[in-house]
Amino acid sequence: MAIGRAEIEFVTDLFAPLAPLSTRKMMGGFSIYSDGRIFAMMFSTGQLMIKATDDLAAELQAIGSSQFTYSNKKSGKLVALPYWTLPDSALDDPDEACDWARKSLISNG
Repeated sequence: MAIGRAEIEFVTDLFAPLAPLSTRKMMGGFSIYSDGRIFAMMFSTGQLMIKATDDLAAELQAIGSSQFTYSNKKSGKLVALPYWTLPDSALDDPDEACDWARKSLISNG
């Protein structure tokens, strides 16, 4: 899937209450920032993920979210990044999506 204007507009509409928002294309997807601080990414697959570590990551894992992982081509080892799937219910609910984003911004200081 190619990331384009429609995906960027969807994300900026979803997280509009967290303005000022900005995005930056990277690795076939893009990162999402609130006031210059990254809190989410949309990968080239269209998967929207929230940055989460420690307690927030545990909370997301407990509700069934999945962590972003990939296989390192050189070592063959599985690499886990601190990004977790946004719950499906939040994709249709800006209030819920922004609650998760606020938690990310707070926990990732």
